Amino acid sequence: MQKTTYNRPKILLIYTGGTIGMIENPETKSLQPFDFSSLIENVPKVKKLDYEIDNVQFESPIDSSDMSPEHWSTIAKVVEENYDNYDGFVVLHGTDTMAYTASALSFMLENLQKPVIITGSQLPIGEVRTDGEENLITALQVAAATNKSGEPMVQEVAILFEDYLWRGNRSSKMSADNFNAFVSNNYPPLARIGLGIHFDEDALYRTAKKHPLKVRYEMDSNVMFITLFPGIQESTMRHLLNTPNIKGVVLRTYGAGNGPQMKWMIELLRDAISKGIVILNVTQCPNGGVHSTLYESGNSLTRAGVISGHDLTPEAAITKMMYLFGGGMSSEAVKSYFSRSLRGESTI
Repeated sequence: MQKTTYNRPKILLIYTGGTIGMIENPETKSLQPFDFSSLIENVPKVKKLDYEIDNVQFESPIDSSDMSPEHWSTIAKVVEENYDNYDGFVVLHGTDTMAYTASALSFMLENLQKPVIITGSQLPIGEVRTDGEENLITALQVAAATNKSGEPMVQEVAILFEDYLWRGNRSSKMSADNFNAFVSNNYPPLARIGLGIHFDEDALYRTAKKHPLKVRYEMDSNVMFITLFPGIQESTMRHLLNTPNIKGVVLRTYGAGNGPQMKWMIELLRDAISKGIVILNVTQCPNGGVHSTLYESGNSLTRAGVISGHDLTPEAAITKMMYLFGGGMSSEAVKSYFSRSLRGESTI
């Protein structure tokens, strides 16, 4: 009988910073990043996985509040340079901007057919009650998982946190205290984590055609959020819409995409759009999306030239805008790409 050979999964761990990589200094008692080359010493259970695990880390690990498009490019470059040598990638990241990074990477990594699993923790990995150890081990298992055909089960950028695996560009951080810190209100979990890892294969993203990985590094940061609120002043809106070099605005509206009907508001929006600024309508509600024809207050925004963001998360909306403008697209081209889903980020 022919012996079947076991190929140990090869996973590359990318440490950017964040709470998960902290350990208490025995002398000062303060938290500091530990060297992930000594990962097995800090998380001995990893050895039981029998995976081949390598790691790279930012030269200076950062708090995720300092995350920037330049850091996204660094992560994307590591994935691109090592893509053919590993079965999957696990990115360790602080929680505060994790959804932004997951969304950005989903757009930057075109034709991705391997798992890029982003995880972190609410407590440092050295703490007795840490969620970091469990999140790290489960993320490694997800990155190594294959389907019946032997292909990677996950072929997209995803966030693994506590009990769920979420599509990265559908996720938002919803709690600063709970271990289940992330949710995806408009898309089901890719997997539920219990006694086992239960994948929803119908929910997993697949590219229409298999092409080599293509990485686009250019992200244009000349975009911004404007959040509507009762009492917002004309002078405030005028000032924001006249921000130098601004190319796009993600307008966070009420309910199903509604905004105030004041004449000055509509005129300011129409004037900005006539100058080539793309204004995208997304709802402030965590659940649901924009239905701009449902109410007259949404209709008036559409007539002014504001385009629908459908059910995009704010994180996906702003990073998609950065990505599209980063490709050198015209305003009209950018608008057209918001009417389609590129990486499963919205329901069109």
